[in-house]
Amino acid sequence: MHILTYNLNGIRSAIQKGLVDWLATQSFDILCFQEVKATHDVVDLAPFEALGYRYHWHAAEKKGYSGVATFSKTAPDHVQLGCGLARYDCEGRILRTDFGELTVLNCYFPSGTTGEVRQGVKMEFLDHFYRYVHELRQTRPHLIVVGDYNIAHTERDIHDPVRNKNTTGFLPEERAWMDRWFASGFTDAFRHCYPDTVEYSWWSYRAGARANNKGWRIDYISVADTLRDRIGGAGHFREAVHSDHGGVWLRLE
Repeated sequence: MHILTYNLNGIRSAIQKGLVDWLATQSFDILCFQEVKATHDVVDLAPFEALGYRYHWHAAEKKGYSGVATFSKTAPDHVQLGCGLARYDCEGRILRTDFGELTVLNCYFPSGTTGEVRQGVKMEFLDHFYRYVHELRQTRPHLIVVGDYNIAHTERDIHDPVRNKNTTGFLPEERAWMDRWFASGFTDAFRHCYPDTVEYSWWSYRAGARANNKGWRIDYISVADTLRDRIGGAGHFREAVHSDHGGVWLRLE
């Protein structure tokens, strides 16, 4: 099974930049998109259907904001929009799809970049999300949690850790949450394959950051330890430019 997670920073913009043509050259079974910034009825989805995908969509109530969508070539057995907490579900941040024994959570974590209030929302989200996932694991142990976590975990995951040590997305409390997360029964698929490699998944649009590879690794595929031995590969698509993010992929044997 091949899985792609990709923050599109607007699905209509990504389509205009050649997303569908690029996907036609790939062989993904599941596509998890974040920050689609649209409802499904305003997007021409026929090109995705022509590639064999069906979709499920969790849009934000606010127009042009947030939202996640999961496309798959096999119909899921179960679909759940949100995590049952209205404060986050109104922003379209979590979409669950079950495929047999496998559960995929497509997630877009809050960013905290607009000030203290949103940073507080982000930290509350992390706490609630942790509890939600670990309750879910009691009945659905084979979990894959993909998406834009909006946190660079270690100094290898950010181009300038010293200058950014007090920047949201690399704060000590956020990184501590990531430590706790990966110690609680989840494996960072990319780090499992490449313990020391420096690669990024997001670059600012400013100052030629992408061309100079001055980025952050904030998009992850977390694999439950029950599935860790089935990780057959993982990596990034730095050269696929449909967004300020790059796609992240996993091959599950």
